[in-house]
Amino acid sequence: MKTLFTVHAGEFLVGSKIEQQIKGINIWLPAKDKGIDLLVTNSQNRCLVSLQVKFSRDFLITNMGSIFQEGLLACGWWTHSQKKIRASKADLWRAKPVYSTQMAFSESF
Repeated sequence: MKTLFTVHAGEFLVGSKIEQQIKGINIWLPAKDKGIDLLVTNSQNRCLVSLQVKFSRDFLITNMGSIFQEGLLACGWWTHSQKKIRASKADLWRAKPVYSTQMAFSESF
């Protein structure tokens, strides 16, 4: 048996965090990969925001002194292409490390 659809971990974590922080919204998963990972609408499904999620495992420094960890919840590694971000169909981009608990959206250019 072949899986028809699986939600990626980063998309699931971002969607869950949005649901916790913003009450009365709907989160939708597109059926096809077209560069949009999540759709968020108001409760009446009239206002829509599309999201692109980038996910990374945690690279927090654990083998060095605590001074290198001050103020850090998680560390991730991404190489974003400005050209791809400008051409993206998503309204917002979100880079999400595995263990981060902070949400900070950055608008696409």
